[in-house]
Formats: sequence, C-alpha cells, structure tokens
Amino acid sequence: MANVIQDLSHAAQRQAFALAIDKFLDHLNSAEDRTPTYLKLVDVAGQFYGKAAKPETLESVKKAIQDPDNRWVKFINRVLDETDPHVAKMTLLNLGYEAFFRGTKTIRANREKYGCNIPWLILFDPTNACNMHCQGCWSGTYGNKSSLSFEDMDKIVTQGKELGVYLYMLTGGEPLVRKKDVLRLAEKHNDAMFSIYDNSTLIDEDFCKEVVRLGNITFQLSIEGTPQTNDARRGEGHYDAVMKAMDLFKKYGILFGTSICYTRNNIEAVTSDEFLRFIADKGARFGFYFHYMPVGNNAVPELMPTVEQRRKMVERIRYVRSNQCDIGFYPMDFQNDGEFVGGCIAGGRNYFHINARGDAEPCVFIHFSDTNIHDNSILEMLQSPLFMEYHKGQPFNRNHLRPCPMLENPQLLREMVARTGAHGTNDESEESVEHLCAKCDDYAKEWGVVADQIWASKPHKKPAYENYTEEKREHPELAGFEKPLKKNA
Repeated sequence: MANVIQDLSHAAQRQAFALAIDKFLDHLNSAEDRTPTYLKLVDVAGQFYGKAAKPETLESVKKAIQDPDNRWVKFINRVLDETDPHVAKMTLLNLGYEAFFRGTKTIRANREKYGCNIPWLILFDPTNACNMHCQGCWSGTYGNKSSLSFEDMDKIVTQGKELGVYLYMLTGGEPLVRKKDVLRLAEKHNDAMFSIYDNSTLIDEDFCKEVVRLGNITFQLSIEGTPQTNDARRGEGHYDAVMKAMDLFKKYGILFGTSICYTRNNIEAVTSDEFLRFIADKGARFGFYFHYMPVGNNAVPELMPTVEQRRKMVERIRYVRSNQCDIGFYPMDFQNDGEFVGGCIAGGRNYFHINARGDAEPCVFIHFSDTNIHDNSILEMLQSPLFMEYHKGQPFNRNHLRPCPMLENPQLLREMVARTGAHGTNDESEESVEHLCAKCDDYAKEWGVVADQIWASKPHKKPAYENYTEEKREHPELAGFEKPLKKNA
C-alpha cells in the first residue's frame, strides 16, 4: 500500500512539474526578459532540496542570472533557442526533475539505507557489435558476439529507477546497431533520459524524427579533431559521417555533444580554439573528454598522452570553462575533473557499466566483474564484493588528479581483483589484471610527481556532499580537502 501511495505521489508531482515546465518554456519563448523566470526556477529548486540547498550557492546562482553579460546565462539561452520545444520539455522534466531533483534525493537516501554505492547514472552496452574498427579500441575487435536482450535492458532501467536512477548512457559497440530496441526502450521509459555514445554512421532523417517525437534521447558523437587526425584512427569517411549527423541534429533541434578520446597524436587538434569553435558552430554544446586507456590485449600504449600533454590538458579545459573564454561549448574531462566529483566515480559511486554479456563492471575501462544482470538485481550487483571494494576504497588517492585505481594507482586494482576473485570480461581475449596494470605502472609514477605539484599549488574545499564510507566522511583529511598537499605527500 505504501508503494502505491508513493507512486501516486510521484505521478502527481511529475505532472505538477510538467505544467510548471510548460509555463516556464512559454515565458522563455515570449519577448519578455527571461531573468524573472530563471530566478523563480532557482527558488523552486531551493524549496525542493530544503536544508540540502546551501543559501550561499543559491544566491551565487541568482547573482549570475542577473548579470546580463554572464557567459553561462547566454549559453543556456542559446541552447534553449536552438532546441526543439518537445525535446527541451522532456529534457527539463527527465534530466531536471527526475534525475537532478527527485532522483538525487532518492539515491542519497538509498545509499544510507543499503550501505553501498548507488549510482546517479548507469552505462550499458546494447551490443558489442560495431561497424568500425578504430585503432586501439577493444570494441571493434569483438565482433557480433554478445548483445543484451530488450528484456535485459528493460530490467536495468526498471530496477535502476526503483533506486532513483533516471539517466542511462548507452555505448558499445555501436548502440544504434540496435536502433529499434533503443527507441522502444526510450518510449517505454519516457520518464528517464537516455544519452547515446555514437559513431554517427547510422543516423538518418527518419531516426531524427523519432528522437524528436520521444524527446528523451541525447547524443555524444565521437570525433577526434581534423579530418586527418580523426580518420587516421577511426577510418576514412568517418569525419564526413559526423558532419552529416551534426547537421541533422541541428536541423531537428536535437541536443547533442561530443565524445572525444584524446591521445598523444590528437590532443592538440581536439582542444584547439579552432576545433572548439567549429564544433560549437555545428551545434555541439557540451563534450566529454576521455584520456586514452591502454585496455585490452590489442591496446596501443604509445597512444597514451605524455605527462606534459596531460598537464596542459588540465589547464586547457579549465580555461575553456572560464569567463575568459567565449566559445559556446562546455567541456568535461573524465580523468582530470576528479576534484569536482570527489575522485573516482566508478563502482557505482556515481556510475557503473554493464557490458553486452550482462557483466557488471565498475567502470567502462575496467574489464573485470563478479556479477551479472542475468543472475542478479541491480542492487545485488552494487553489493557484490568487487563493487564493495570500490565503495570502501574511494577516494583511491588524496589527490583527485590521480583518481583511477588503474591508470594512476594500478596496485590498487591489482589488489581489489585479487581479493574478490573477479574475472576478466574482455570479449576478444581475456586480459589479466597484471597485464593491464603493468601498462600503467610507469605512467602512474611519472604523472604522480606532476599531479602532486599541481594539487599542492592550490587549496581545495570540501564539497557539501560526498558519497564515501562513514569513516572517510568523518575524517575528511583522508580525501585531501582541508589543506594543500605537500609535494609527494
């Protein structure tokens, strides 16, 4: 009975938010100043979060909104002006209300209730089949060996929502090899948001029309700089396919960003002003940068960025997000933004990965598992020995520029796999944890010296909320926030 009442309350609250969003968008589309509408939205958010909303944060946001020259207010206005109205509504409702507002509160409560990590998003592979064979990528070598059934994907989303998870990212393989099932899943779960990492080659007019009709799908398109740097790794003709997909998304008002793997060979090309202005002009408004990881027996460690390149990357991404830069694009760096998310987010702390065979992996780059969606529920997977090792170990380093238990702290991954007996999940040829971590040992030592110098040069504030074990919450110095670290501390 309690669940029925809870469901009715949720439905009523969602409907109320939907009506409020309609009014919000109507006001934005009028000729009137948008500022009062934005300020009202901040007040609603503050009321919803209650004591968890810090007054100084709300006031800071309001101050920014009232500044006519604020870069990010202009950015938000541009995104809203470009986006199809139905896509904008569903994004605000599913990503805004369900994921950020209601989902965040539910997830935090469930972390306390179950004593384990509960993620904010779940990443899964509809299939490991891919129509491309990018240099150094494990996925293109798998072949069409494994796929999640529609029932598997439905189970992931259904059980995820029960825990408060309303954002689902799809990767692979190429997710749109399963185009019909992906659309069917988004339609069935029209209260969730789906974000697809895509190679652009299977996007056409008919597909875009379906995406607009549903409104709850967004995209990260893979691209790596110029036609030359892109096609050198991804194959001839891929760059042209990305350009076509971007043009279609812009035409239909579909929200999209980029997914960029930066390597030793392309890092300058994918971070230059010229490149960023170009993809912003094409309509990309956000992007995820991923450090090349030497995962799999066919990996190319020589593609890993140099230590000096990574140092520049830290500076570069922060500059592009600063008020000194006017490019209409918001980049996020999966490896170097650890300070803003409390270190490693894998193992269910903020996300985890389910591969096409159903294995639950702590991270899309950590191909080890001890639990599977065919045998366990989402909650049981999060409570598995390997995932609990992540929960107990996070943060893996006091320096959040060294967040990963593989790339920057390889001995820790060795130990966690050994303690739990987790098995390798590489579908091409199983890779031992020793083989994987040995490729990271020298890099971790070299980067550690530089990362500690960068970290020690600035003070670091303790976030208002952290998903760590009780011991590390009570002793925040274990996370390195209270004062700058001394060199090599």
